[in-house]
Amino acid sequence: MDRFEEGIEVDPTHPLGTGLSWQRQESPDLNQFPNSSSLRYRGNEAPEKNAVPRETLYQNWMDELLQDENKSIKELYCPMKTKRELRKKQERMIAKKTGWQSWKEDRQRSFRKFKSETSETLQYLEVWRSTLQSIEGHFGTGIESYFSFLRFLVLMNFVTFLLVGGFIVLPSIIFNELPPKSINATTATTDSTTGNISVCLNYNPNEQGLVFYYTFIIDILMGTGFMEFTYMFYGYYKNTSVNLVGFFYNIPLAYLITTVIYFLLSLVWMVIRSVNGFKQSLVTEDAAMSNYTNKVFAGWDFCMKDPKILRQKQTSILYELKIDLEEDKMRRIHAERTMSQRAGIYILRIVLNFLIMCLIGAAFYCIYLSTTTSQSLLQDNEIKGNFIRELLVGYLPSIVITAANIILPIVFNIIITFEKHTLNWQIRLTLIRSVFLRLASLGMLLYSLWDNITCSGNIEDSSCKTCGYNSSLYKCWETRIGQEMYKLMIFDFLTVLVVILLVDFPRKLMVDHCSCKLIQLWGQQEFLVPQFVLDIIYGQTVCWIGIFFCPLLSLLNTIKYFIIFYMKKLTLFTNCRPAERAFRSSSANFFFLLVLLLGLALSWVPVLYSIFVIKPSAACGPFRGQQTIWETIPSVVNAFPQAADEFFVFIGSQAFVIPLFLASCILMFYLMALSSSYGKLVNMLKDQLQMERSRKMFLSQVN
Repeated sequence: MDRFEEGIEVDPTHPLGTGLSWQRQESPDLNQFPNSSSLRYRGNEAPEKNAVPRETLYQNWMDELLQDENKSIKELYCPMKTKRELRKKQERMIAKKTGWQSWKEDRQRSFRKFKSETSETLQYLEVWRSTLQSIEGHFGTGIESYFSFLRFLVLMNFVTFLLVGGFIVLPSIIFNELPPKSINATTATTDSTTGNISVCLNYNPNEQGLVFYYTFIIDILMGTGFMEFTYMFYGYYKNTSVNLVGFFYNIPLAYLITTVIYFLLSLVWMVIRSVNGFKQSLVTEDAAMSNYTNKVFAGWDFCMKDPKILRQKQTSILYELKIDLEEDKMRRIHAERTMSQRAGIYILRIVLNFLIMCLIGAAFYCIYLSTTTSQSLLQDNEIKGNFIRELLVGYLPSIVITAANIILPIVFNIIITFEKHTLNWQIRLTLIRSVFLRLASLGMLLYSLWDNITCSGNIEDSSCKTCGYNSSLYKCWETRIGQEMYKLMIFDFLTVLVVILLVDFPRKLMVDHCSCKLIQLWGQQEFLVPQFVLDIIYGQTVCWIGIFFCPLLSLLNTIKYFIIFYMKKLTLFTNCRPAERAFRSSSANFFFLLVLLLGLALSWVPVLYSIFVIKPSAACGPFRGQQTIWETIPSVVNAFPQAADEFFVFIGSQAFVIPLFLASCILMFYLMALSSSYGKLVNMLKDQLQMERSRKMFLSQVN
């Protein structure tokens, strides 16, 4: 930094505070840039014989601008004088055209104007538009990306609730009010393999007789009791179908199709946003473009207005420059290491990663143990008679998962310092390990539940032989899974509120009003964007897993994120300061959406396993009386006319699936080849830019 600052002088009158003003000083580093000397040298070159006059180049450039019919003149990046000339030239061209061409261009121009005005009007209808602009103005685009991502999840959950409410909940409410003659219902049947079906149909979660005064609170917090007989959970929906004059509606079919639709909608929505973020991250994260010059000349965020945030941004830019210099130093040190030193570092990393895997494995074992213990203790009458013990036992898996997600990332941050990675790689590895921990902990919870429900996969076990699942512990196993996801969401929301109200606010007061050096060293809470985003991604994954078993979970998640948005905004403006390590909004958004896609893929596993493998509960739910949930689709297709039945049978046959798979593979390889060719073209352009840079340096040295 000392050599770099030789050509820079601090200007106290700069509008951004400690701005930078360039001085004509001789510096070996600054001489590498193309300066005025090289420009003078190039200006003294003899003109070529066949050089094109500047006036001709200017006219050709204006003609190229006019050829772009998709852009209006005001959208072009050129001076106002040039725009006036373009307008006059455009009017002369219109006067020479025929009536049909003029009418066609008028329609296109009107359509572009209508499209532009519509997009501007829709911008005012965006949720929290002014709030996001205020956050971006005070704290920059990095922190604004968190709130923008949170808004995206709020909208996606709300759309999911509209789908579920419109096609599942509302029809179920209406059909319950219809006369019984117009409703067809299927009851559970028995055969030689299921045995005594009365055991499977014995399902009554409401306690009989007198209950404790706190039972109502327990039922709300844990989703038990009267909550199981509400539209919140899977078990309350019935396997009914309505067949009136000219109208047919099947609740099980609607339940299954709606599940597929909102999963596909979420996937398409996220892929579209991921593609846009990926395009930006390719530009912003390219090592050839993220050099020192880019940080010095284009690293400032002009959206910020607060003086404190301006100073923080200056510190952040300085911090990034220090990180770049330190990474260069680490690369040099790595290049100078001997073979024995590298072998020692690799062995140390292997040992530390083995230690991390052991810690994660211990966390998984604790989750499995807490889940099995909680499920068995909830059947104990002594536990049910105590409010605190019943609440702790019911929330034991949620407590263990949350504790693991809080404690282990702190341990990861300590261990990563001994692995001797660069700072960027330290952050990336810590995030990857935290993501794996959060998503895998949910997978372990679900595995524990499936292990208990299916009797460890042994259907011949005495507990599973009668009903096809463990009916002694799970009279309605779908509702029990929905309750676990419901409790995870409630506990995650309470954890966020407790941290904000009982940790962040007292910490702010202590820092502001206490002069103790230890507290001042502790400082204000940093607004850690990656950690907070992983928290909401974890909550969204819980919602996706539980929405099949708890249909109104999307509504609760919408309300939860709505409250969290304002709570995080409050703590941001009052308690927090931006993190020292700033994140670019483009690259951060792409990484967050990638993790969200992983969460969506994880949520498909338990839902698909429940649909295709496990037998539905015989006493509850819209799929009672069936061997699998997927059995609904073939039964409905068989009721279609013969032509439609044959069409769907053909779609599900190998004659259609195999050619479709081959066509998909061909298309995939074509896109991969196209991407590879584009990548080679980009590398060629980069080489040309590097050659141009070398040419400028050579010219400056010659002069």
